[in-house]
Amino acid sequence: MDTKDMILKLRTQRGFSQEELAEKVFVTRQAVSRWENGETIPNTETLKLLSKLFDVSINTLLGSPRQLICQCCGMPLEDHNTSKEADGFFNEEYCKWCYADGEYMYHDMDELIDVCVSHMASEAFPAAQAREYLKSTLPRLNYWKQHKNLAGAEAFDAFKQQLIDEINALRIAGMPKVERLNALVGGYVNLEYTLPNGSRVKFLDDGATYLGTQLESELDDKKCFGVAANADFILICTYAENGENPELILYKKR
Repeated sequence: MDTKDMILKLRTQRGFSQEELAEKVFVTRQAVSRWENGETIPNTETLKLLSKLFDVSINTLLGSPRQLICQCCGMPLEDHNTSKEADGFFNEEYCKWCYADGEYMYHDMDELIDVCVSHMASEAFPAAQAREYLKSTLPRLNYWKQHKNLAGAEAFDAFKQQLIDEINALRIAGMPKVERLNALVGGYVNLEYTLPNGSRVKFLDDGATYLGTQLESELDDKKCFGVAANADFILICTYAENGENPELILYKKR
């Protein structure tokens, strides 16, 4: 789909007139008309505004001329998994798991490889093969070429270690010692809990990124512990397979 068709489609889906769209991105109605007639395309700054307004990437607005991949983990990028800056603008270099709220989530390639292998490995693509593929592929990506020694990496690692120490100090019965925390997108770990008064509640933000992990219970082989934390809180829960029957164990402000 060409840029002219994409803008027309998105505008009509939102129910905007040409005048209304023009007001929202600070151009004239005639400019919008020329876009939709294919006479011109928006400039870079206007494309950014349109991208944020319609919640699609600039690549999508331009008719997807490029196949984007995350320059940290190599994942193919679509609008739903592309990262955003803290101000809501798309960052089309990274997926939302590798870059969130203006922060790079991985400073250790081996850590990223461990996370990726756990999701990629299958009978057709064994873990050892996935690991070798990632070891050969990741160093070619811009993130790892340009940020071998990221500013702030030491502080980030110190923050993770502080969280690990705080979590282990809680001594939750049946929960193994936490050795590592990984980046987790809220939408994948935001379970709904039933409170003592019968109300049901979620504590996380689907769009935020947390540090967390999953650990097998030492007391019940059918349950796992889930840990999610950030600078403000630590959450610990248990659940059965596929996140069923979640039970909140602890929610602690830091």
